Amino acid sequence: MTDIFNFKQFSVNQAGCAMRVNTDGVLLGALALQRDAEQILDIGTGTGVIALMLAQRFPNAKVNAVEIDEAAVLTAGENFSASPFVERLREHHSSFQHHFTVNSASKYDLIVSNPPFYIRSLQSPGAAKSLAKHADEAFFEELIAHCSAHLTTEGSIWLILPPETAELVKLLAEKMYLHLTQVINIQSFAHSTPHRQILTFKSQQTVIQNQRLILYSEPKLHTDAYKGILKDFLTIF
Repeated sequence: MTDIFNFKQFSVNQAGCAMRVNTDGVLLGALALQRDAEQILDIGTGTGVIALMLAQRFPNAKVNAVEIDEAAVLTAGENFSASPFVERLREHHSSFQHHFTVNSASKYDLIVSNPPFYIRSLQSPGAAKSLAKHADEAFFEELIAHCSAHLTTEGSIWLILPPETAELVKLLAEKMYLHLTQVINIQSFAHSTPHRQILTFKSQQTVIQNQRLILYSEPKLHTDAYKGILKDFLTIF
């Protein structure tokens, strides 16, 4: 398996990263939307793929990317430097808690995260991969609290999670007066149960939009909807 994943406008070196480029990340990078976003934060950037996709989609935005794993943040920094968006990308070796503490006055129009999502489950083998995939309830409580405090008035938070974790996050956000505005249910096939949800939160309450995205029309054949979302990024489309 090669360490280089080539997109249409940039390449991602995955060497040293526990979590490689995957469907969750590219969907979040392609779907997260915020009108006139100028300040974007990617929490848990890993290889930097989501930050790079957002830099491509929002040409007037500065994108900050936070990552706690040292090997991953070094790789993300190299990917940023090799991209055409290098002047608008910046990586930070830090926990999100520390980043928000040292940048206490910072406000973001768009905050995205493909966070660790297994709660109170068997830890995956390997310390780095376990860190990348597992969290507890306190992690999400802190994540929501910090993001809420550093969101601009019209800004939005976008997260991708398994449905069971998404339910917990919805409850935590409600306690912190963040309003769920959109749910995108991601299904492998039309008859499948959703295995991921993309959640959008804002400070203002609106009618919740429920959508679904089906990835495959049959095994190994992507739907037109999936192709349309990723046609500006993936070289196979």
